[in-house]
Amino acid sequence: MKYIDEYRDKELVGKLVDQIKKVSKKPIALMEVCGGHTMSIQKFGIPTLLPDTIKLISGPGCPVCVSDRKYIDQAIAYARLNDVIITTYGDLIRVPGSTSSLDEEKAKGADVRIVYSILDALKIAKDNGNKKIVFLGIGFETTAPSSAAGIIKAQMAGIRNFYVFSTHKIMPPAMEALIDEGVKLDGYIAPGHVTTITGTGIYENIPKKFGLGCVVSGFEPVDLLKAILMLVNQIENSNPKVEIAYTRVVKPEGNIKAQQMLEEVFELRDDWWRGLGVLSKSGLKVREKYADFDAEVQIHVEVEPTREDKGCICGEILKGLKNPKDCRLFAKICTPNNPVGPCMVSNEGSCHAYYKYNRD
Repeated sequence: MKYIDEYRDKELVGKLVDQIKKVSKKPIALMEVCGGHTMSIQKFGIPTLLPDTIKLISGPGCPVCVSDRKYIDQAIAYARLNDVIITTYGDLIRVPGSTSSLDEEKAKGADVRIVYSILDALKIAKDNGNKKIVFLGIGFETTAPSSAAGIIKAQMAGIRNFYVFSTHKIMPPAMEALIDEGVKLDGYIAPGHVTTITGTGIYENIPKKFGLGCVVSGFEPVDLLKAILMLVNQIENSNPKVEIAYTRVVKPEGNIKAQQMLEEVFELRDDWWRGLGVLSKSGLKVREKYADFDAEVQIHVEVEPTREDKGCICGEILKGLKNPKDCRLFAKICTPNNPVGPCMVSNEGSCHAYYKYNRD
């Protein structure tokens, strides 16, 4: 198959659903740990196609959602400096901090600019030599290589007013932490874009240590149903392993060049995840050799005390313990136009996906 509409073919979807229903006997819970999967699962109504034996759970797959509110507060503090321009992807601008958001600061006069790639941020740095350009580096292994490439390019081009404020994270520690905390799962629908970069080796510990299979999926209905069928077969045959259902994009070895850039620029550090707390070696910090481009090192700023909103259960949703409809704020006080928590802001957030496709 070569075209997207082939991965939405009703006949093929029906055949996969029939195979799943034929094979699935045991009650199981499968978690997707990619916000893009969460959105696709709700958009295409995948849960309504599955037998009652299979429960799909959304996990910590939205980088905006799992990031520390203190990170947003510090980004806001940077934005309030007269000599700083904040450059960011669109999702972050509306995420609530403790008392404000980047969107609100922009309305008050702060220079906050939405960019579509780190190359846009580098151009802004070139064009504004008297300003400090801070790029908000957020995302998992998918987006971290572009931040690394931006830092390397800035060094090579002699751009000295460009800084990355990193809250990049890696996925495996969170996947393992969920199991350690006792969240009841039988398998993972593994993230497609992350694995395009990393390869499948990052998941090998999960079937070995925990006896749970991981199947890497794409984002169309056929992709997701194929991944679910593969996981069901693993579970029914007591044969957990790492497999790829997204073979047109993902290779076992991943993207070697991107991995090399990550290793060159970043090092692991302990990092905080919403709902999971501090996880060992789960975040990416700019290495000392590139400290000239590290906003945390080069730009010192006072950050207001961080506070969380009462009533928001985003952390429990990210752990798969609750779904958005369990939240008393959902679709009432908390909406995409008035988000209380980050799970409602991002296009990859569970609350946003439920609000858009599964509100009733």
